[in-house]
Amino acid sequence: MTLLAAGSVALAAVGDRLVAEPPASLHPVAWLGRALGPLDREWSHPRLAGVATALFVPFAAAGVVAVVVALGMRLDPLVGAALAGLACFVSTSRRMLLDEARAVVAASETDLAAARERLRSLAGRDAAALSAGEVRSAAVESAAENLSDGLVAPLAGFALLAPLSLPAAAGAAAWIKAVNTLDSTFGYRSVPMGWAPARLDDVVMWIPARTSAGLLAVAAGRPDALRRARPLARRPASPNAGWPMATLAVVLGVRLSKPGAYDLIEDRRSPDEEVRRTAGSRTRSGDSEASETPRAERDDVPQTTGRSPVSEAGDSRTGSDDLPTRAAAERGVAVVSRAGWLAFGLAAVGVIAAC
Repeated sequence: MTLLAAGSVALAAVGDRLVAEPPASLHPVAWLGRALGPLDREWSHPRLAGVATALFVPFAAAGVVAVVVALGMRLDPLVGAALAGLACFVSTSRRMLLDEARAVVAASETDLAAARERLRSLAGRDAAALSAGEVRSAAVESAAENLSDGLVAPLAGFALLAPLSLPAAAGAAAWIKAVNTLDSTFGYRSVPMGWAPARLDDVVMWIPARTSAGLLAVAAGRPDALRRARPLARRPASPNAGWPMATLAVVLGVRLSKPGAYDLIEDRRSPDEEVRRTAGSRTRSGDSEASETPRAERDDVPQTTGRSPVSEAGDSRTGSDDLPTRAAAERGVAVVSRAGWLAFGLAAVGVIAAC
């Protein structure tokens, strides 16, 4: 069982490397998305409908996958392992998202309109008015967040239940993928129908998001980045998405920003540097003006509280020069790619150790 489960993870990794994604017409996740379409309507009791959907759909998806793998195991263990690997493959996503992020980053310098259009496949934000730097930021943010949602979480579910059986492991990966798909489709906590899917996704992705942040720090050779990203990770509204994004912002030394929502940038000034900068400002502006004008009104930078140069409401006060350049964005995507391979490797090792 140990080798079969590890082989299933390896098969998923090979599939990701060689195929990236099945065609939409053959992709079970695309089938699920189309099946959810009729549920996106007005309900007399929308919150109750959302709760029922959040409970039923993931278990239905997991049940179908588990039964298929179990039938394969009855035919031959190798057939079952191959089906489990296929289930793990379609439940995860790495290369396709990274390829798309690279394409957006490349287009941001040559054809900004095309980059904005391609960004729609990665990020659900209005890209019409985004600058080139903001487009690159969105691509990097999406790559980091999708590491958690699209790869680490399903792999963790597979590895967690692999000691029980391959059908259970494949079902767990499918269950998590269905939870994430529901969140993508309905998951707005301010909308009654989306409340339950969003809350369920928040709970399920709590550990994978933080694990992904750790993988990014290790992949970048910056283990300290996880600690330094902690205060930034709380700025996005999501309790989870901020962790991988903030870690990547620290690793790259750039500002990752969603206009009107959050800015993720590390305040790298030490207290001594801040004192010297403030003293210099007072010398230039005159003692009388300095004594009459509050510091917050004289400078558009934070005091020594470790906060970013933006308000909690997301009012950006920094220039576009903090946003990722093409080179920085490409480096960020490369870090996410390495973290993805680490995730595959850890899943295989975890399966072997647990079984």
